[in-house]
Amino acid sequence: MTVDLAEWRAGGADAERVERLVDEGLQRAGFLLVTGHDVPRTLAGELRAAARRFFALPIEIKAKYSARVGGRGWQALGVEANGYSEGTPTPPDMKESIAIGADAKIGDEEMDALWYVDNVWPDEVAEFKQLATTYAALVRALADDLLRLCASAVNQPTESLAAQTARASWTFNINHYPPMTMVGAPEPGQFRIGPHTDFGMVTVLDREPGSGGLQVYSADAGWEDAPFDPDALTVNIGDLLAYWSGDRWLSGRHRVLPPQPDAPEEDLVSLVYFYELNPDAVIQPLVPPIGRGTTAEPVVAGEYLKAKLDAISVG
Repeated sequence: MTVDLAEWRAGGADAERVERLVDEGLQRAGFLLVTGHDVPRTLAGELRAAARRFFALPIEIKAKYSARVGGRGWQALGVEANGYSEGTPTPPDMKESIAIGADAKIGDEEMDALWYVDNVWPDEVAEFKQLATTYAALVRALADDLLRLCASAVNQPTESLAAQTARASWTFNINHYPPMTMVGAPEPGQFRIGPHTDFGMVTVLDREPGSGGLQVYSADAGWEDAPFDPDALTVNIGDLLAYWSGDRWLSGRHRVLPPQPDAPEEDLVSLVYFYELNPDAVIQPLVPPIGRGTTAEPVVAGEYLKAKLDAISVG
């Protein structure tokens, strides 16, 4: 399902059509392709190139910037296993990442230590900070628009979700999926990223296609290769937005295949922006006839997210 944000922003009948498409796509699989997003392709390309320069550094240099899962800095191969988030024991994911996130302190020591941690910038790639912060700011604005669009798609006030994002937590991961010639053949049940749903509100993905690439799950078709459009961003909703919808929408289940024997040199980099709400935001599910009526219990955004991040951390 492809939607054009420019049409939605213009209003009128085209905007209503986009809202219907969003509702339909999120009920089907929790995924959309989004055009009209105003994130320059040149910027994404420059950032990806800078990230590749970082990932090419010796391990002992990258280790200076080591971080826990959900933290800021470099996360090495083997520190994360996403399958555990849905209760499936799997070998560690075959990826490394560099992550930044929200870092503007709010003056609450506990909250600042959990959600607004200082970012870490590699000295060896001087241009990375400017490129990454510029890209993240553009995608945050896009994510706020996506929340407004989602609210409108089910006839809720446009700001009903965006109003809870003044102190939103977010994480921007740049994932590197090394070639098989570097990491070896996968173990049984091992993936570049194991099967999971994302935990927050919306995820905005700029990806490179490949034989060991993204797959999306739907009840109708099972696992399928995700469609790719070089001019579109891939957007999926996470658990918290699906919960807000009263389980009307699906938290998009997905995985990234391991490196494939027919493409042993395939080397991919994905730009993945995870957007949440204020960590203390209380999410109340929509009731029928919009929601499914499966639950009415509220959820605190930060409590849910922390439990999930703890679950996927290896060791």
